[in-house]
Order: sequence, then structure tokens, then C-alpha cells
Amino acid sequence: MRPWIPLLLAVLPAACPAAAQDRYVPLEQRIDAARLADVGLTPDQLQQLNRLLRESQPQAPTAADAPPPTDRATPTAAAPMFIGLDDGPIKAHATGTISGWQPGMLFTLDNGQQWQVLKGEMTLRRPLQDPPIEVVPGIAGRWFLQVDPDLPKARVFRVR
Repeated sequence: MRPWIPLLLAVLPAACPAAAQDRYVPLEQRIDAARLADVGLTPDQLQQLNRLLRESQPQAPTAADAPPPTDRATPTAAAPMFIGLDDGPIKAHATGTISGWQPGMLFTLDNGQQWQVLKGEMTLRRPLQDPPIEVVPGIAGRWFLQVDPDLPKARVFRVR
């Protein structure tokens, strides 16, 4: 390859906005021919797939897409410092008898949500029937299931 071709390819999108609009690289240029043949697409199917992928690719933003300028005196909403902490706790009742928890255990709530234990293990002194629980948010999208404020929480994730 000639040494000036990579430079031209790097500068072309900036110099020619029309070229920047179509940043899609066809599958034939991304995947070697042998692996692409293993997929078993006909040439027509490959052409249709490339067209669908090209059309679904987000277009480069234009000046018309830019947000209107704001007055500096107008306060803007700040992004939360810790993702997830802006979410409120979920208060509900667990369905069934709860005698404790361990990783993998599934809690079904009376609001239809299901939460699975990711970390934490606890055996209660006595089983609880349909206990009120609280699922509280933590930092970075983590959630914790709390049966009693005095007991350790189980780290959970929402299944449904």
C-alpha cells in the first residue's frame, strides 16, 4: 500500500462531509471470506443484510441536531454523582416463607418483580411469612435486599 493512502483515508471524512455520512463498512470487508462463507448467506442475503445494517447505523450529527444555546444564567440539571443513588428504595412484600438467603435464591415480590441474590448469605432465626422488604439502591447500579434494618443485606439484581 502506498504510504499516503492511510493519511488520505483519515482526512477524507473531515474534508468531505458526504463521505463522513456513510461510515458503514460492509461485512465482506470486516470478515474474511472463509468465515463469511461458513455463515451460508447468499449474495442477495448478504446485500440485504449490509443494507439493513447501514440504514440502522446512527448518522453523524449535523448542525441542525445541535441543542439550542442556553443562557448561562439558567441552571442545568447536573448528572448524578453516583449512578443509581437517585433511584428510590422499592418497598414491597416478599411472597412465601423466607428463612434466609444465599447466592442464586430468587425473591418474588407482591408487585410482580423478581430479584435474585448475587452476594450474601443469611439464615434467619425463624422463618418469616410474606415479610415486608425493601430493595435499596447502591452505588453504580447495585441493589440490596433488606428484610430487617438490623440484619445484613443481600446484594441482588432484578430478574423481572
